[in-house]
Amino acid sequence: MTPAAILTDIEGTTSSIAFVHEVLFPYSRVRLEDYVAAHAGEPEVAAILAAVRAEAAEPGLDTDGCIALLAEWHDADRKVAPLKALQGLIWASGYADGALQGHIYADAAEGLKRWHGRGIPLYVYSSGSVAAQKLIFGHTAYGDLTPLFACFFDTAMGGKKEAASYTSIAAAIGVSPGSILFLSDVEAELTAAASAGLMVTLLARDGAPAASPYPVAEDFRTILPEGVSA
Repeated sequence: MTPAAILTDIEGTTSSIAFVHEVLFPYSRVRLEDYVAAHAGEPEVAAILAAVRAEAAEPGLDTDGCIALLAEWHDADRKVAPLKALQGLIWASGYADGALQGHIYADAAEGLKRWHGRGIPLYVYSSGSVAAQKLIFGHTAYGDLTPLFACFFDTAMGGKKEAASYTSIAAAIGVSPGSILFLSDVEAELTAAASAGLMVTLLARDGAPAASPYPVAEDFRTILPEGVSA
């Protein structure tokens, strides 16, 4: 059957893992200190600094201390909300001035457009913030792809390796879990999604694994190709 909705991961699925780790992360890291120092008095950054103090349970931490902690979290790739929010602001600046362009595989752009054209609602679920997701899809070589998606989800819904997260997303979408197809390059995420009742497909862009308990696709071209139902 054709799924009632398609939910996709980003890294390793629609986009290169290298783009995030070799382009986005270094871009935000090298600009972190100067960006916070220059914008500390602005409401968005002031709110981030307040969130850093709350996360660290250090209400008296000054701006330099917050910057040092944010840099430490960045280097450790901590998935904490204030760091994600700051990265999003820095990346937004980079996208706006043309220094950054979101990486999307050609087959992913084509597949997303194909499914959208068939009337299948599309959703994103990534560990990156919703704001960062929209930046990646909003500034691509194929134009602004954000209108293709009905909604974006991040780990505010829960961890990607937790079945309850997918149950919550299904409830938010408003369709039964068994009617949703989830795409990811991480088997542990597929296991969690399958445990919640979702249909799943493993993206294996570097070649199919020797064995997988899940359907495998090397790119989007073979997933619901034109004229073929799931």
